[in-house]
Amino acid sequence: MNSRIQSRVLYEQLDLPIFQNRMYDTAFEAKTCQRGDVRLIEDGDTGLIYNANFRPEFMIYDANYQNEQAVSSLFRQHLEIVSHIIDRCMGKGKIVEVGCGKGFFLEMLQAKGHDVAGFDPAYEGQNSRVQKRYFGHGAGLIADGIVLRHVLEHIQKPFEFLRQLQKANGGGGTIYIEVPRFEWICEHRAWFDIFYEHANYFRLSDFCRMFGTIVEGGALFGDQYLYVVADLATLKRPRVDPSEMVDFPSNFADRITALIGAPSAQSAIWGGASKGVIFAMLKARAAYPIHTVIDINPAKQGKYLPATGIQVQSPSDGLSKLPKGSTIYIMNSNYTDEIRKMSGNAFEYVQIDHA
Repeated sequence: MNSRIQSRVLYEQLDLPIFQNRMYDTAFEAKTCQRGDVRLIEDGDTGLIYNANFRPEFMIYDANYQNEQAVSSLFRQHLEIVSHIIDRCMGKGKIVEVGCGKGFFLEMLQAKGHDVAGFDPAYEGQNSRVQKRYFGHGAGLIADGIVLRHVLEHIQKPFEFLRQLQKANGGGGTIYIEVPRFEWICEHRAWFDIFYEHANYFRLSDFCRMFGTIVEGGALFGDQYLYVVADLATLKRPRVDPSEMVDFPSNFADRITALIGAPSAQSAIWGGASKGVIFAMLKARAAYPIHTVIDINPAKQGKYLPATGIQVQSPSDGLSKLPKGSTIYIMNSNYTDEIRKMSGNAFEYVQIDHA
């Protein structure tokens, strides 16, 4: 292993909202939200990919943070697949979900007979199995398995964070980790999937260098997500492998111009989450703003997107104002069939990850 490889910049984007999934009560608050820059680095020592400009002190997650995807039946199918992986790799032992969000997946596991507890300081529900704090030393729980779904990409120092979990859990246990898959982002030139909220971007090879024992791993959710099940006791500091350097496409940003430069009259964005926030913001910067954003999540409806201040509408409200044949930009092609059905297949549909 060569630890003297020079770190390199893969991608840069300036002045992004620090939270893509925080919703605002007024357009003014949304437009004046705090901003930050992305400078994506491949580290020459560890081989890990991260935003060198990330500032963790900015990231305060509260009840205004809305990223619940389980309102979609398609996403619930994904969670069923994950639950089967948990069953297969962890059995019915004691499980802790770190960063359990609104608690949907935790309660799914609970209904399946798992002895599960959750930790999340932003939790809003009433489930007594969830503690509204971080899981750490002194939590008083030693679990057979730890579930870490879409948490690690938000942490500035992922190895150190995993080390803390290892210590908090008595030095071992099986861990399930799920994160966005960086290979998919590169393959699809998915510039809309790189944003400030995510401090890190992972490949399967990163986890293979981080754990001595990987039980299993692979791609999920249309290959957009990466998962690994690993023995937490075998955690080790990653070291760069010259044979596994990122093959980052030189034309990664070319599709930004092609997509955001199209006229936006009689068009809408379907998906008021991270991808939609970035897409709407860059369209507005290019002087081709979109004024209609649709999302099926009731917690987002009536609220305003960061940066642009566009108000999110329900499908019934948004579609009623959109002439038939208008363009709907689909932020995630996994939901295309679901969106076509909900909108009566009456529009032109553009999948931004396939365009």
